[in-house]
Amino acid sequence: MSINVTKAYLPPLEEYIGYLEGIWERGWLTNNGPLVQQLEAELSTALSGANVQFMSNGTIALQVAIKALALTGEIITTPFSYVATTTAILWEGCEPVFVDVEEQTFCIDATKIEAAITPRTSAILATHVYGYPCDVRAIEAIARRHKLKVIYDGAHAFGATVHGRSLLAYGDITTCSFHATKLFHTSEGGAIITTDEKLAQKVSLYKSFGHIGDEYYSLGVNGKNSEFHAAMGLCNLPRVPEFIDARRQIAELYRAELAPLPLRYPVMPAATEYNYAYFPVIFDTEARMHHVKQALAAHGINTRRYFFPSLNKLPYHTGADCPVSEDIAVRVLCLPFYQQLEHDQVRRIGALIRENYA
Repeated sequence: MSINVTKAYLPPLEEYIGYLEGIWERGWLTNNGPLVQQLEAELSTALSGANVQFMSNGTIALQVAIKALALTGEIITTPFSYVATTTAILWEGCEPVFVDVEEQTFCIDATKIEAAITPRTSAILATHVYGYPCDVRAIEAIARRHKLKVIYDGAHAFGATVHGRSLLAYGDITTCSFHATKLFHTSEGGAIITTDEKLAQKVSLYKSFGHIGDEYYSLGVNGKNSEFHAAMGLCNLPRVPEFIDARRQIAELYRAELAPLPLRYPVMPAATEYNYAYFPVIFDTEARMHHVKQALAAHGINTRRYFFPSLNKLPYHTGADCPVSEDIAVRVLCLPFYQQLEHDQVRRIGALIRENYA
């Protein structure tokens, strides 16, 4: 039996059906239904009181965030992220300017940001990689000095905190993905999180074609999400603490199994409560990574080169050299990691990696 690199959690069917029965009774399927409103309110409570706008996915959340902040020109960003971080910038007619990442967290290196700022810079768009936090205090200080907006791609950051506050509550806007593979999911979905109520109102319009009833206020797109997706989120949200605890145990077991090997891992910054979003390992060479990946695949164990390539090397948009990101991108491998993963499966994966680390 194969082992996937990620696996969506499905709540008890009868629990989900309970929400479906309410949807059938009301006949209200989308357009800001009661379950969407309930999920947004519960997410706001979970995320340090920030305003949460439930979106159709994490990519449209990034695009709407850029539009809502009226960004133009250059946006400083990270080369080590999923491709949506860069393509959202390009899609909105802006220019990504890549700044290399830290050696320890693989997040954007805040000490290198100011050197990349030009008169055309309008914002910083950084990713909390694997749920490890960017240096949010340093980035906030830089943004204030240079009058820049800050967007965080928090696709991996749900459930993580830094300095006692939800990691999703930092920046002018944080976007999140609630895709089926994420720690917290709504099957498909995402969110825009902000503490600025006026900005939240603008986002609410932008995600709904820019109108309320027959009153039209702005441009907009269809970024809404449905009652069915909200129902999945309402089932899963109360279980997030147990998900994180189960993942912590799996991560600790992986570390123990792989302790004899000279593998690298991201380093957790101080004042962070981690969400155990992924389990990435960094091999000493790209060739060894490929060898282990192929050996695991031969036993039905799926892994992922996440993230590859370094985004400054995309074929349709290249940027300045980012040697740290480029180096990590060719040696990183994400191992199977989800709360339903059995400990015996972790031991099997660990044994295979040890046997094939040659």
